[in-house]
Amino acid sequence: MILPPVDHSPELQVPGKPPLRDDTRFAAGKIAIFQYAAVGIFLFLISGFWKLQVQNPQFYDERAQQNSIKSVPLLAPRGRILDRDGRVIVDNHNSFTLILARESVKEEHLKPIAQGLDLDYNDLAARVRRFKSQPKYVPIVIKEELTPADLSFVDSHHDFFPELVLIPAQRRLYPQNGMAAHVIGYTGEISEEELDAPEFAKYSQGDVIGKFGIEREYNDTLMGVDGQRQVVVDNRGQVRQIIGNKPAIPGKDIQLSIDLDLQAVAELAMDGRNGAVVALDPRTGEVLAMVSRPTFDSNKFAVRIKAKDWKEISDNPDHPMLNRAIQAQQAPGSTFKPFVALAALETSTIDDKFQTHCPGGVSLYGHYYHCWEKTGHGTLSLHNGIVHSCDVYFYTIGSKTGIDNIAFYADLAGMGHPSGIDLPHEAVGIVPSEKWKLRNYRQKWYAGETPSVAIGQGALTVTPLQLARAIGGLAMGGVWHHPHLLKAMDKTDKPDVWALNPDNVRGVVDGMFGVVNEGGGTGGRARLPFVDVCGKTGSAQLASNEYLKGSAAGRNLKDNAWFEGFAPCHAPEIVVVALYDHGEHGQFAAPIVKDVMTAYFQKKMRLDAEAKKREATVASRMAALGNMVLPVATVPQPAAPAPQQQ
Repeated sequence: MILPPVDHSPELQVPGKPPLRDDTRFAAGKIAIFQYAAVGIFLFLISGFWKLQVQNPQFYDERAQQNSIKSVPLLAPRGRILDRDGRVIVDNHNSFTLILARESVKEEHLKPIAQGLDLDYNDLAARVRRFKSQPKYVPIVIKEELTPADLSFVDSHHDFFPELVLIPAQRRLYPQNGMAAHVIGYTGEISEEELDAPEFAKYSQGDVIGKFGIEREYNDTLMGVDGQRQVVVDNRGQVRQIIGNKPAIPGKDIQLSIDLDLQAVAELAMDGRNGAVVALDPRTGEVLAMVSRPTFDSNKFAVRIKAKDWKEISDNPDHPMLNRAIQAQQAPGSTFKPFVALAALETSTIDDKFQTHCPGGVSLYGHYYHCWEKTGHGTLSLHNGIVHSCDVYFYTIGSKTGIDNIAFYADLAGMGHPSGIDLPHEAVGIVPSEKWKLRNYRQKWYAGETPSVAIGQGALTVTPLQLARAIGGLAMGGVWHHPHLLKAMDKTDKPDVWALNPDNVRGVVDGMFGVVNEGGGTGGRARLPFVDVCGKTGSAQLASNEYLKGSAAGRNLKDNAWFEGFAPCHAPEIVVVALYDHGEHGQFAAPIVKDVMTAYFQKKMRLDAEAKKREATVASRMAALGNMVLPVATVPQPAAPAPQQQ
């Protein structure tokens, strides 16, 4: 074997410097970098820990909770409003409400949110600013009754706007075309002024309350108690778990005395007219129907009324928000004459045989007062004075009776005072007297002012509801029940009672019967074939004839037409008063009353017929059961014994 040659050189081949991996200086640099990085990270963590645990522990704890647990309000539905037969007048329907979670709201998000939801940015920003004084957990309702487009926007932008929270809600559903709008009213968000009022002390910013009509009068009954749901959400705001649920308590239903059938007929009777209709049961004070025209759509107020809709209503010269049934203070015209006759009879100023002659006018206190019939009515007594509504007759007996006696009986019938109806903002009207003029004008009453009041003019004003209550109490012989819309209230009603002379009441009622049923009466258009109707027409001037001559405003100052009626005459079940604005003559208001009375008595006859039919059916079934021969139960006899062998 041949070995390779060996190098006998004494020089060793040693490298000039050690390998990089064995360089201690390089290792020390790496260690230093690592040490500095570790110290920096540690200091950063320590500073963060200091901020979280020492400087602001409560703030960051709340932030952490808000990022994981949210409280979502559960809105309580309002109670329903029912008619006297239990039929639903106002109901609720399912919808969605959008709230703004204030703990995560960002100022720069408001403008795109307003654009996407078709909201006014300035209104939205102002709304957010109003809630700054409220606790952070109080949400801001920014839109109700969301449309499909709104729902799509919220769903598609949830990651961009986590402050938007959808909650289910039940919103008001009112009758269409403004039916019974002035009775029912509407709901809306509580205002700043209302928050300062003592009656709304328990409510908070953003609460929806009754604003008008029954909705306001019985708001505490109809309004429920909101609930709350606590949910766990992820960092995108998606609900992952429900950890707590406090259910909402719905509001209570209320039942009104309104009859939907009569209400619908009264609404149709006033179609195309301005004015009011009131139907009462004089035996209890229950309001059977109440209409005011022009009307408004309560559904526009159910959420938040649009600016253009509110402008349209507020700019309407006919004032559709005015409830003419309880707020229109107008001269009653000749519908006041039965009370003047009653005052004259009760004070023994006249008797039913007292006569006066009407040549077309009469001179009293140095002034000539014209009758509406220019050719005159001739000689007439109380009965014909009422039937023909003779102004001269009532000028004469009114002057004899005196203003204070007239005012006493008008006051007794409820004129000049609130009727007590369970609706807000009732007007009271005016019953003039010597004390009234002295108190309001610091002047004495002149006898020459009395004749105008005696025919329902002058300073005298009433509302349709006051007139309905007054004439109903007179027809009942001096028992005036307080009108009410809540059906249960008739159990607690304490009527005003005055012992009127039955003969005097009969004389006035007979005169009102003649107005409708005798030839020459002014109320023949209210006559019904199946029931005796008593009534009285009235035409009330809004301006003097001298002023109307040549006046461009004459078309808007035509006389108001009134008609008051009740039936049956001597045992009244219903009283109806109609005010037809600028209708000129009371005979044109009479058909309105006739339509309502027709609906009432036809319904009554129909229900009576159905009740008799049911009674006959039950009686026939009972008779059939009584004639049935029941099978006789047979008792098994014991078997005869077998013969025994002997």
